[in-house]
Amino acid sequence: MSVREIPMYIDGQAVPSQSGDWRDVVNPATQEVVARVPFCTADEVERAVASAKAAFKEWRKVPLAKRMRIMLKLQALIRENTDELAALITEEHGKTLPDAAGEVGRGLEVVEHACSITSLQLGELAENAASEVDVYTMHQPLGVGAGITAFNFPIMLPCFMFPLAIATGNTFVLKPSEQDPSSTMRLVELAHEAGIPAGVLNVVHGGPDVANQIADHADIKALSFIGSTHVGSLLYNRAAAAGKRMQSMMGAKNHCVVMPDANRSQAINNLLGSAFGAAGQRCMANSVVVLVGDAREWLDDIVEGARNMKVGPGTQRDADLGPLVSPAAKERVERLIATGEQEGARLLVDGRGCQVEGYPDGNFVGPTLFSDVTAEMTIYREEIFGPVLCVVSVDTLDEAIEFINANPNGNGTSIFTNSGWVARRFETDIDVGQVGINVPIPVPVAYFSFTGSRASKLGDLGPNGKQAIAFWTQTKTVTARWFEPENVSSGINSTISLS
Repeated sequence: MSVREIPMYIDGQAVPSQSGDWRDVVNPATQEVVARVPFCTADEVERAVASAKAAFKEWRKVPLAKRMRIMLKLQALIRENTDELAALITEEHGKTLPDAAGEVGRGLEVVEHACSITSLQLGELAENAASEVDVYTMHQPLGVGAGITAFNFPIMLPCFMFPLAIATGNTFVLKPSEQDPSSTMRLVELAHEAGIPAGVLNVVHGGPDVANQIADHADIKALSFIGSTHVGSLLYNRAAAAGKRMQSMMGAKNHCVVMPDANRSQAINNLLGSAFGAAGQRCMANSVVVLVGDAREWLDDIVEGARNMKVGPGTQRDADLGPLVSPAAKERVERLIATGEQEGARLLVDGRGCQVEGYPDGNFVGPTLFSDVTAEMTIYREEIFGPVLCVVSVDTLDEAIEFINANPNGNGTSIFTNSGWVARRFETDIDVGQVGINVPIPVPVAYFSFTGSRASKLGDLGPNGKQAIAFWTQTKTVTARWFEPENVSSGINSTISLS
């Protein structure tokens, strides 16, 4: 099998990098090198930003209806190419094909939302706010925007960024993850096939040096980041110091509360899928289950369900979870499992040493389950980003809410219950950005904003929904009065009054 070389995308075309620093992109189920990706030079990043800056002069003037039609074409192309995009995700990330297709669908939702740009970007008007004075607002593009994405959703996360940024009249520079760039690059090709002009969407690759250059660059006006708390915090502070508008969606430790009145089979099956799907490599994965009261008696069923989940390569459609993205990720997860044992958690299901027939070199870790977990343990404090579920037992809903709110992170949480009163109490008192009620992974549909709280988010505005329109535009307020041609001034008005 030939190894593809991942290009940059600058000024409307694929461009080979002249970098001397290239990294292998590896199939995590086989360790086969499937692609090579460059770490772009500083000059190449400058070229991408310059291309976006030049294109902005004309793109900002393109009518809203034309931008809408491009997004309509892009959503059609994504639908037509879902299988190809999913296959590329699975090959480089490892998630199962059904899960990969689901990711494409969630990214598609954002593009569909961008098709409403003709109404989303409308301003407001107050006629006769004062005597013959009209006041109105315009939501105008910022200029060059940029996005830096994590490896775990190579289609969905770029869709959280560039479609709405471009639809609102900005141009864009994207830095996808170097671990699985091929599906992102195919998405960018489809965007240009849909009619996005040259220079409006550019792609560079690299590591910290490229990310820092983007954060520092004076011509980039806004930066969206999705990834780890450590990197997101550094970039947020760096970009803010450079005068940029910035959003960082970062780490998580998500909790699923199970009440004793919940539908038992639904709660357990949804919990297991949310904890172990994608091998736990989701920022919205439920990595902690809080069993309330008599629900602790369901633990044996949860253990049995975890043991019966099927591990396999992503191409095996009946597999419940595939491999971790890299050997380093596998080593880290297995090290944290060992730490959990050492610190006194009770290991009920051990996914280490997982062997998949025909794939001896895969980065497989099976579903792993700990009980008797406390807030002081490393496996609770750290985001494991692997198929490891921690079980915590409490007596009351109040204790569950207090326990979750004491965690530094506030990305997502869910509750399983048949009580409307319990659900309403939970959604009101919990300090977490995304809340699911009998929904295990509460990633909101794209016309609602992705939120997050506390250590999971920096910046007031999140991706998607109305907040994204506000993030990618600046509001200009115009106060206008038109005089009749023969109108004579009644004298100098030295006050602030509009009368």
